[in-house]
Amino acid sequence: MPRALLRGAALAAALLCVSAASQAALFEDDEARRAILDLRQRVEAMRQQTDQRLTDENGQLRRSLLDLQNQIEQMRGDLARMTGQNEQLTRTLSEMQSRQTTIDDKLKQSEPSKVSVDGREFTADPKEKADFEAALGVFRSGQFAQAQTAFAEFVKRYPQSGYNASALFWLGNAQYATRNYNEAIANFRSMLSLAPDHAKAPEAVLSIANCQIELKDTRAARRTLEDLTKAYPQSEAAQAGRERLSRLR
Repeated sequence: MPRALLRGAALAAALLCVSAASQAALFEDDEARRAILDLRQRVEAMRQQTDQRLTDENGQLRRSLLDLQNQIEQMRGDLARMTGQNEQLTRTLSEMQSRQTTIDDKLKQSEPSKVSVDGREFTADPKEKADFEAALGVFRSGQFAQAQTAFAEFVKRYPQSGYNASALFWLGNAQYATRNYNEAIANFRSMLSLAPDHAKAPEAVLSIANCQIELKDTRAARRTLEDLTKAYPQSEAAQAGRERLSRLR
């Protein structure tokens, strides 16, 4: 075969190889592009799915947070109401305790209590005690007419009072001070009849004698003074009675 023909044939074969290689390269580029596009699509789909999932999760999270905030606000409201109720209950309890204390104090003030007057112990109501002390205060202030009225009313108001012996004694003294000697003698004797062992019994006997002296009844006064020295010989009133008796003779 001629040499030129051989070169042409070789050239043609080379061109065919180049063309085939080019076609093969073009085919591979298309496949690569399709693969890249497919990958991009899958990535985009995954991104969209992820974005949707995140959007859904964020929405759910926001709803959950909103529900939680609503629950917190409701709990705050409940707590505020409970706090208000507790404060009201506390105030109510305090008021009830205060009223109970007031009632207890009033009951204590109205309950009888043990007192001691002129060496004698007995039970007396608060009002009874207050009335006696008020009458005695009037006497000690020198208002003898008013004291006479106060003690007379006391004896009538409290006929069974443990104060009565003392009240009769001071009533007699108030009457003596206002020159009501006969009434004074009667009340001193009532006092001695009620409580002959009273601490002021000797003074009551001496006061009877003084009233009798003021009434110019010397004989009766002498007998009274003699009875005084016999009945209460160790008393100060008996000593005074002896001196008074010596002057009467």
